[in-house]
Amino acid sequence: MASTEPPAIDHRAVIASLPQAERERLTRRTNLHGLARFALHLGAILALAALILAGVPGWWLLLLPQGILIVFLFTALHEATHETAFRSAWMNRTVAAIAGFLVLVPPVWFRYFHFAHHRHTHDPDNDPELMSPKPETMAQYLRYLSGIPLWIGMAKAIWQSARGQAFDAYIPPKGRARVVREARLTLAAYGLLAALSILLQTPALLWAWIVPALLGQPFLRAYLLAEHARCPHVANMLENTRTTFTNSIVRLIAWNMPFHAEHHAYPAVPFHLLPRFHEVVRAHLRTTSDGYVDFHRTYAGTLDG
Repeated sequence: MASTEPPAIDHRAVIASLPQAERERLTRRTNLHGLARFALHLGAILALAALILAGVPGWWLLLLPQGILIVFLFTALHEATHETAFRSAWMNRTVAAIAGFLVLVPPVWFRYFHFAHHRHTHDPDNDPELMSPKPETMAQYLRYLSGIPLWIGMAKAIWQSARGQAFDAYIPPKGRARVVREARLTLAAYGLLAALSILLQTPALLWAWIVPALLGQPFLRAYLLAEHARCPHVANMLENTRTTFTNSIVRLIAWNMPFHAEHHAYPAVPFHLLPRFHEVVRAHLRTTSDGYVDFHRTYAGTLDG
């Protein structure tokens, strides 16, 4: 959790200093980059699923990488939610629907949740991500990494939404009908898949999707914790959000979101241009980590018990 000491300049000042031509280059969306990344990501999942279901020797060793790839579709959902994964709106909606369904995060609900997070990043009173406090003890940390609270929380949220109950403040009245409809369709689709699996007496979804997702979730939890944990409650996005320096494989499956301070500073920048924007703001980043192992080693050292 290394913290640099650049000149005191916030994200607004950095963006304001950019020439108009550079801002246009940084925010130019394409379909090609998103299609290539999503095809690679989803194609790898389908290839591993085929190997698992074919029962190749050592197929069980593929469950973990399969799970990591599945749960990191969350980052595809995230990018499509911002409508920067693709230039075409329908492509963003389609990818958000596919990715959200596979990771148990309904995209319409997530859009309201996530945009509130961006509007109120690290505001203790309004940031919905702070509704669930970050781990402060080793037991809480291990429970968080297990993914159990996430699965339980999302299942409850979908069920309550389907019943039209307990809407959080970040869901406006005009959006509640869409959230309810989405939740009901989601539950119906999950129910249909479960019924078909029982009727056909096939464990295909269990081994190609459900078990891998359970195994992979701790890796997504570990990744997400680094984005804002132990960051200060200030308005500067270059300080209240962490960029984690990591390898190209992690950046690939996470759609460049380890450049997270950059993303919060300028959400209109598509995932494939975040490395370019990183070079613009690198000297002004206030909170960084030299990798996820470094972050978790330091974080664990601050925990009680």
